[in-house]
Amino acid sequence: MVANKEENRRIDVERLTRLGLPVWVTDPRTVPQALDSLEKLLRHGCRLTTNPSWLERARQAWRGPVPAARLRVAVPIWRDPWMVIGSDTFAGDLLRRLGACNVFADSPSRYPHTSPRDITARHPDVVLLPDEPYRFSAADGPEALPGSRCTLVSGRLLTWYGPSLVEARHLLQAVP
Repeated sequence: MVANKEENRRIDVERLTRLGLPVWVTDPRTVPQALDSLEKLLRHGCRLTTNPSWLERARQAWRGPVPAARLRVAVPIWRDPWMVIGSDTFAGDLLRRLGACNVFADSPSRYPHTSPRDITARHPDVVLLPDEPYRFSAADGPEALPGSRCTLVSGRLLTWYGPSLVEARHLLQAVP
């Protein structure tokens, strides 16, 4: 079984473990940690003897130095209450590796509660509105952030680690 520290409750993992089921709990905070965790899972949990080609392509896509920040971004992930990507998150590290400065990276919370007013007050160059975990759309999200440049993005590319990392860098770098 595979669980994620953010997505699954500890009690559920403990119940599965008591039933004798092995549970692999993931908690990546960076792109390299996510790739390493995936490799360990595939090697030990799935008993693969070689890495799948997508994992090697993902490692290649994210190899290299972290670029200087060129763009200030805010990334809401929920509405009512408004929440954004804060500090010490996989998505935050992914953004950093794309050359984006998360305007909420200074928050002590990983997913701080905020308001549209606070988002715009931080003057991001662009507000990235993902389609998950909250499904922002052209009609649901941008209207709350008047005067902000908003861009809809795939939440899968921004927050999932796995095969989506192969294309995430290329597709997200194309976001204005």
